[in-house]
Amino acid sequence: MIEVGFIFGSAIYGIVWFLTLFMVLPFGVVSQAEAGEVVPGSEGSAPAQPRIGRKLLITTLVSGVLYAAIYWLLTSGALANADIPFLPDYRGQR
Repeated sequence: MIEVGFIFGSAIYGIVWFLTLFMVLPFGVVSQAEAGEVVPGSEGSAPAQPRIGRKLLITTLVSGVLYAAIYWLLTSGALANADIPFLPDYRGQR
C-alpha cells in the first residue's frame, strides 16, 4: 500500500490530465480548408471551430476517472502481490 499525499496526488493528476488532453485534442477537428472557410492570414490547416472549452471539460472528466483508478490501484494494496521488479516489496506491511 502506498500513501498518496496531496503533492504526490496533485502531480499524478497533472500528468494524467495533460496526457488525456493531448489524446482528446484531435477528436472532431475540422480544418478551415476542409470546411471551405479559410480566414485570411491564417493557415488552412487551422481548426475551423476548436471547441476548447468542451475539450477541457471532457479532459477533466476522463482524467478524473483515470486518476480515481490509479489512486485505488496505489492505495488498495492491489500491487502488493504483484511481482514487478521496480516496485518496493510491501508484503507483510500494513
